[in-house]
Amino acid sequence: MKFLTWNVNGIRAIQKKGFEEIISILDPDFVCLQETKAQPEQIDLEDFYPYEYINSAKKKGYSGTMIMSYDEPLNVFYGIGQEEHDQEGRVITLEYENYYLINVYIPNAGENLKRLEYRKEWDIAFGKYIKSLDKPILLCGDFNVAIHEIDVYDQNAAQGHGGYTDEERQGFQKNLLSDLVDIYRLK
Repeated sequence: MKFLTWNVNGIRAIQKKGFEEIISILDPDFVCLQETKAQPEQIDLEDFYPYEYINSAKKKGYSGTMIMSYDEPLNVFYGIGQEEHDQEGRVITLEYENYYLINVYIPNAGENLKRLEYRKEWDIAFGKYIKSLDKPILLCGDFNVAIHEIDVYDQNAAQGHGGYTDEERQGFQKNLLSDLVDIYRLK
């Protein structure tokens, strides 16, 4: 199977820049998009894939995730089952016979770290959600954290900024990486 994960920073904008042509060339089995910034009625891909699932934020023009697939899932779940964390369209889970595919757009701590406390709560809640699933998991998305120094171009500039605080890095490792394998790092 071939998976594509992409933070598009606005699905409507990227559609004007050859999005469908790129997808046609790559021809992945699954396309997982983050930061779609659109409501379902604003996304028109002309039945690009037979199965399309959209989880939009209640706030228009903000956040959002989408999965396109050739294979119909057994079940589709939107969010993590916690109202306080399911308002921003950040998670879609597709259940298949032998695994779950999860597309996530994890919240950023934000400018001046104004959402750092929320991010810490999110990491714990999302980690519990992951642990509650009863099959192997394929997790993809935008995790909004740089775990290792190699993940950041300029470590000095990143220090103390969203995505590179000690709290975010430790929370991500404790709540997610303790139970999952980062295939990007696999040798």
